Amino acid sequence: MSRAPSIFRQRDVRAAIKAAQAAGLEVAAVEISAEGIIRIVAGSPGIQPLGDELDRELAEFEARHGKA
Repeated sequence: MSRAPSIFRQRDVRAAIKAAQAAGLEVAAVEISAEGIIRIVAGSPGIQPLGDELDRELAEFEARHGKA
C-alpha cells in the first residue's frame, strides 16, 4: 500500500511562517488540516490557544466544579 501524495510541502510551511514573522507576528504554533490548509497561530509559544475541544470541555468543567 503506497502513501497518498502530500498536500503541502515543507517549503510551504516555512514560507507561511516567514511571512507571518515578516508581518510582525510571533508564531506560537502551526496547524495543518487534512486538506493541506496551513494555519499560523500567533502569540507566545508558551501559551496554548483554547480552541481545542478538550480544552473547552475542561474549562467548562472547572467553571462548574472549581479547580482541583
